[in-house]
Amino acid sequence: MTATQLREQLAVKAAELGFDAFGVTSAVSAPDDRDRLFQWLASGCHASMSWMARNADRRADLQLVLPGAKSVISVAMNYYHPQTHNECCGDLKVSRYAWGDDYHNIVGAKLEELRSALDDLIPGSDSLTYVDTGPVMEKAIAERAGLGWIGKNACLITRDFGSWVFLGEIITTAELPIDQPHTDFCGSCSRCIDACPTDAFPEPYVLDAGKCISYATIEHRGDIPEELSAHFDGWIFGCDICQDVCPWNKFARVSDEQSFAPRTGCLCPPGDFWSSLTPEEFRSEFANSPVLRTKAEGLARNIRSQTADPLPIAVRSVRANVRLLSDTSEHE
Repeated sequence: MTATQLREQLAVKAAELGFDAFGVTSAVSAPDDRDRLFQWLASGCHASMSWMARNADRRADLQLVLPGAKSVISVAMNYYHPQTHNECCGDLKVSRYAWGDDYHNIVGAKLEELRSALDDLIPGSDSLTYVDTGPVMEKAIAERAGLGWIGKNACLITRDFGSWVFLGEIITTAELPIDQPHTDFCGSCSRCIDACPTDAFPEPYVLDAGKCISYATIEHRGDIPEELSAHFDGWIFGCDICQDVCPWNKFARVSDEQSFAPRTGCLCPPGDFWSSLTPEEFRSEFANSPVLRTKAEGLARNIRSQTADPLPIAVRSVRANVRLLSDTSEHE
């Protein structure tokens, strides 16, 4: 069987598993990707995400991740579901990607099946899988593998599904035919930059995490400066503003993966859903959810920053049970 035939069999398997896009690129990292990464880090745009700087060399050189790697398989899975944020979350909004189950688990399990197929087709090859969990420049890889392009909002944009996609990678010592990098189709559009309420884009294609609502409500630890939270407009976990305004997202299609559909408890919640959330409800409502990433204290902080009541009763309860709830978090 030729390398081209092997690649095609893997592409068919990926589609059977539910992946909506498949591509291959070289495991030799591109110098331009390295330069952009180190410039971004040098400018301090990673804010308090110090692990990105610690692993910078590994991110920039896949040979340090898997010695002898020759190819990288890049896949994307559409997670779009058509409900609006107000329908799903009320006045306090959660990013669309967190409406359903944790994508790390859903995409990760399917990616492991694809890796198993790779092992069967090419015995003796070595490979590693990643779903937004390791020192891998996944958007740059996806762009080089032809899945889409990195837009001015720093998201990976595809022509068929817009930017509502999760990415995954298999780094392998197997040598497979590679695809051509995708063309940038942002053109002169600047809607994402213009729409950002916190001016998180100092220039096109560059995101300053320290000013990003998603970073502040998920990754940031400690108090959020009031001058920043005053512009959150109800976002308490993540933010979709720069994606909602992107013209390419008019091509969004409803995902076939029901695990990403809005959870029943978050779909059209009663007006007091957020303010009356108890610790037990937090655990049950957000079990296997990306929302656990911010932990109970973080969610309480985010709610507090967007509500008139400086400390709702339920938030006080959540804060009192931070240790209990933190023990249930699946991600550090």
